[in-house]
This record gives sequence, C-alpha cells and structure tokens, in this order.
Amino acid sequence: MNRTYTKHLQRMMDETSRQADVIAVTSGKGGVGKTNIAGNLAICLAAAGKKVVLMDADLGLGNLDVIMNINSRYNISHVVSGQKTLDQITHIGPAGVEIICGGSGLEELANLSQFQRKHLIDELNALQDRADMIVIDTGAGINASVLGFCKASHHTVVVTTPEPTAMTDAYAVIKVLVGKNYEGRISLIVNMADSVAEGKKIYRQIADVAQRFLDFPVYEAGILCRDERLISAVKSREPVVLAYPRAKITTSLVAMTARLARGPAAGRGPEGFFQKVVNWFF
Repeated sequence: MNRTYTKHLQRMMDETSRQADVIAVTSGKGGVGKTNIAGNLAICLAAAGKKVVLMDADLGLGNLDVIMNINSRYNISHVVSGQKTLDQITHIGPAGVEIICGGSGLEELANLSQFQRKHLIDELNALQDRADMIVIDTGAGINASVLGFCKASHHTVVVTTPEPTAMTDAYAVIKVLVGKNYEGRISLIVNMADSVAEGKKIYRQIADVAQRFLDFPVYEAGILCRDERLISAVKSREPVVLAYPRAKITTSLVAMTARLARGPAAGRGPEGFFQKVVNWFF
C-alpha cells in the first residue's frame, strides 16, 4: 500500500471516529437569556446541516422544555436509575435537534455501582459519537455542576447583559475556568444590549480585563440587541428563529451561530465529553 493512500485512509478513519464538538452555554447570573440562546443556537446549527444534540444540564431549574415547546415526562435521571434508555428520553425537536430535557439526576451517579456508571457513560458517549455538535445549557453560577460541564466542553460560551452584576458574574465564570486550567475556547455573548455599539463596548471591557489579569483570550461570539419579538416568541413557547425568521434578532443569532461553528475546537483528548463530566464530579 503506497504512502499517499495510507495517509488518505488514515484521514478518513480520523474523520469517521471524530466525536462531536461540545459547546457549553453558561452564565454567571440567571435571567440573562442563556437557555433561549442555547435553544436557538442548536436550531441554527441543525438548519446548517449539522446533527445536533441539545441537553438541559441545569440540575436545579432546567426549563429547556418550555423554550422548545416539549412536554417531557422523562429526563436523564430516569436513565441514571435504569428505568429508561437514552433513546427513550430523547425528543426530536425543531430542525431535527435531538433534545434531552432536565439534567437533574446526574448527581445520582455517585450512588451507582462502577458497572452501572460505565454502562451509562458508554451510552452517553455513543450519543456524542453520532452527533456533529452537542449544545449544553448549563445552570448559572460557578458551582461544581456548572464548572464540570464547562470544563469538559471544547468551547464555553458565557452570556452576559449590560447589567453591572451580570458583567461581574460573567467575568467571575471566566476567571474560575481559567484558574481551573480550562483547555477550551471561551467566547462572550452580550445579550439584551440597547445597541450593537453598547454590546461591543461591554465585550471589549470584559475581554481586555481577562487578557490583562488572566492572560487568556476571550472571543466575541455576538451581540444580541433587545427585541420584543423574542419576548413574544417565549410567551408562545416557540424559538424566535422559527417564530420570526426575518427579524433582526434572528439575523444576529444566525451570524452568531456561524461564528461559533467556525471556532476551532480545543481541549480534545482520548476521553469523551460525558466521561470528563463524571471524572470532574467523582
């Protein structure tokens, strides 16, 4: 077998075995629109031809089912307990996005036997093997569960608003991740800005401080301005990119998705995403 063919075959094998890129959408403070962004991001990625899994990993106040208009009786806790398989709790949402509702239950992994835990992780990793992108909607803050999902992700997207407390808390998330030797990429979304200029100013403030004091780059994911149509879409339990496909907020979300999809994945290793999460907890 000649060398050229061997290299071509190896490249094909590498591409075949390549696991999904994982994006964690997080925030330091609640109420900044994190879940809305995660849901619409997943739909935009799927519309662009990606096979996408969207997971609600807020262990306390998960509400992704509301945003995506899904009535879910089961969640990951039923997989942990052995009552359901992962396929049985996965819902097919808009644009073919595979949705796993209600991250509650992952903390129960501590009570499983080593065999049960390995079986569950194998099943979750199989999910990563068959997807192109996994979008994780984490909780807000810097507790262990939030950090665990972010640390295991290739790309963490931190959401803030122009509110001073939201900005302070967003920087706190970045600071803690860097302090934990996070190996991935960190980007910032400024949501609910009064103007693009205001949003870019806030991004530069946080990015400059991170570069100066943490020596870590924070990339601009996008600026999302206030839009009443987003509020209207939430009330009707429909993602705004579907409810108002020609609205300015939708254009901004599509541009943000394109920017995030181009970002190089970092922090890859032999372990899958879900195995890394478990390693963090236990």
